[in-house]
Amino acid sequence: MQKHLKKTVFTGNHSIHVTGSKSESNRLLILKALYPNIEIGNLSNSQDTQVLQKALNQDTSVVDIHHAGTAMRFLTAYFACFTRKSLLLTGSQRMQERPIKILVEALNTMGCHISYEKNEGYPPLKIEPADVLSHHIELPADISSQYISALMLIAPRLENGLKIHLTSKITSLPYLKMTQHLMQDLGFQVDFKENTIHIKHQSNIPNSSFSVESDWSSASYYYSLVALSKDLVIDLYTYKRHSIQGDSKLKELYTDLGVTTSFGDNFIRLEKNPQSLKKDYFEADLNDTPDLAQTIAVTCLGLNLSCYLTGLATLKIKETDRLVALKNEIEKFGAQVEIDENSLKLTPSSNLKSGIYIDTYNDHRMAMAFAPLSSIVEININDAIVVEKSYPDFWKDFDKLANK
Repeated sequence: MQKHLKKTVFTGNHSIHVTGSKSESNRLLILKALYPNIEIGNLSNSQDTQVLQKALNQDTSVVDIHHAGTAMRFLTAYFACFTRKSLLLTGSQRMQERPIKILVEALNTMGCHISYEKNEGYPPLKIEPADVLSHHIELPADISSQYISALMLIAPRLENGLKIHLTSKITSLPYLKMTQHLMQDLGFQVDFKENTIHIKHQSNIPNSSFSVESDWSSASYYYSLVALSKDLVIDLYTYKRHSIQGDSKLKELYTDLGVTTSFGDNFIRLEKNPQSLKKDYFEADLNDTPDLAQTIAVTCLGLNLSCYLTGLATLKIKETDRLVALKNEIEKFGAQVEIDENSLKLTPSSNLKSGIYIDTYNDHRMAMAFAPLSSIVEININDAIVVEKSYPDFWKDFDKLANK
């Protein structure tokens, strides 16, 4: 599916209900598999969440999670500790290129039995039933926070709980804090001090219901659209003033990109504020919020604003190498992009090329991040259906804004 976006003046007042957070939903589904009495409200309708839900409910010897990276990490820990039969956990070709060795080694040290079906350090994984499991583990924290969250989620069902010691600087700390706060809200005992996480065994929980907040990562594309428009106002539902999602930092980041956030009853209102816009240069450390990098880079491109983004080391192991993908696609518009292992530097062009075809690399965020540029130039999005991974209704909602 190719999506043609003609140059459009976005204006007026609009409201959109964004799907529930994929990150919260996927964590809750693992917990619900371990504690079936948990009730989940506003569950994400994303493809990743549907894939995880199906995997948890199927009774087969081969579990294929396709492109769903979170599902791969979470299910590796879940099946390794609790499966009662041999199974193969696999995914798409790109998934088989995404490393998982650190998590596998940690689980095997605990007493699990995981081996590699093809290449060492990568899926597919052959998982056998575990022996008696250790209640203490060490692993580095500078690769993917999902490895650690995967262990946190299964910890309360282990006979002696689990103590996790992190041996390096923590990447994407807000995602670990999300896991912690979500579990604590349900009544789990999670102690997180410095580089040690201690989770006690629990056979039941006092609170059995949780309403998922809408996804802040998905909200970022509307922040970008407001930043690139003149008088567009968007109300996004359903959001909380005090969010456990790290990407809620959007509120502060986009203040410098000319967008004001105000809270109503279960919604946020996005409005243009030209006075707060950085005039010539934007800089941000996105170590805690790397999923916002693509959106922010494209916003700066559209604003003709030079930017320097750091804290991007994890982008190389996402659905694609997002740093390379950003460089490739942004430079099609006439801008210049320099990247290294941890950063991106953008030198924009004052005259963006029109009619560009954007490749998405099987990456939902590439498609959605570039869509707001249609407020400035005509663009085409290749494989636009990839948005189903996290936000299936994105094009329907985006088109609603375009058709005033």
